[in-house]
Amino acid sequence: MPLNRNTAHGVARLLVASLALGLGSPGVSAGVREQAKVMHDRLAGVPPSQAVLLDMAADLEAGDYTSAAYTAMDNEAFLAVTLKNWITPWTNRDQDVFRDLNDYTATVIGVIRDERDFREILYSDILYTADPDLGLAAYSNSNNTQYQQLETQGLPLSTALVPVQQSQVNGLPEAATAGVMTSRAAAKEFFIAGTNRAMFRFTLLNHLCVDLEQVKDTSRPPDRIRQDVSRSPGGDSRVFLNNCIACHSGMDPMAQAFAYYDFEFNPGADPDAVNGSIHYNGSGDIDAATGTRVEAKYHINSANFSYGFVTPDDRWDNYWRQGPNRNLGWDSGLPGSGSGAKSMGMELAHSEAFAQCQVKKVFRAVCLREPGDADDRSHLSGTTALFQDGYNLKKVFAETANYCKQP
Repeated sequence: MPLNRNTAHGVARLLVASLALGLGSPGVSAGVREQAKVMHDRLAGVPPSQAVLLDMAADLEAGDYTSAAYTAMDNEAFLAVTLKNWITPWTNRDQDVFRDLNDYTATVIGVIRDERDFREILYSDILYTADPDLGLAAYSNSNNTQYQQLETQGLPLSTALVPVQQSQVNGLPEAATAGVMTSRAAAKEFFIAGTNRAMFRFTLLNHLCVDLEQVKDTSRPPDRIRQDVSRSPGGDSRVFLNNCIACHSGMDPMAQAFAYYDFEFNPGADPDAVNGSIHYNGSGDIDAATGTRVEAKYHINSANFSYGFVTPDDRWDNYWRQGPNRNLGWDSGLPGSGSGAKSMGMELAHSEAFAQCQVKKVFRAVCLREPGDADDRSHLSGTTALFQDGYNLKKVFAETANYCKQP
């Protein structure tokens, strides 16, 4: 049965009452039981059974907080409620948590569940779909039916989700896959219409925890800013020189990685793009509007500034490796330039900012507050170092639940 939060809260109150009446176990103090319950509540979002509570308490009594946290994360609600609600806002422009399960959400859940290198979500040829043995609708590049069936039937994500090569199910060449950025759900939100800058902006916001306002830099050269950006908005060139250039000089060279992608749908018959699908101009494909593989959207509003940059291909360059945004901690082992979304996703995922962002987001989700003092900052620093040793996000959840386990 699908989890009902109101029912879960009611059960939680009953369990608290039971504990108050003396539920216990020889050798396990009441204080440790309370800590175990806090850990379980924060990780799973539902109360533990008596057996699970005492098992976790015994682990905590023995100093093994990792086992205690992993026991809590074995609860199906960790995947279906905690992670699903945590990830869902990343999948849409409104950052709305009330959205159906989709291929983006399912893939991030699967990567965390299987303790894979979390950086893969931005560049690997990976997708998590329903196990074919379940008899659900097949994965489709033009609808979300399979994931809606997974959710409405309340199937356990611990076993129902299986990893597949994304290129084998969505038709993209392997070299064009970039983890969740090339999932159908992400394409529907961030490649639809527009100029594909949305995909870059929301990836930056969701996975490096910075928005464009925080990375504004007027010192970068403006040579890659496209024609659609006016150099004198409202007739005042100072607006461009002091504002527009600050974001576009860094963003446009990076968003060029998405030059061959679009989300196609029939606006007349399907205005909400319910049945649209990701589209990619592969080798040999020529866009009628541009005469190259570059999608027409990269050349729109060219009259705004005809001398602006005309996108010829999907080569990207990270201008932020110089100037103040070098503090995002770019990987010196990477070249800082390349072609296509996969290598650009790796550039983002291998940054210090990416690692720090995941740890901060887990802190907010588990501790239910913002980090605020020296102890919190020390915890974030230590946990980030732990995360960077293998990029196993499940360990971050365990470490954070232990830090915030006091009732």
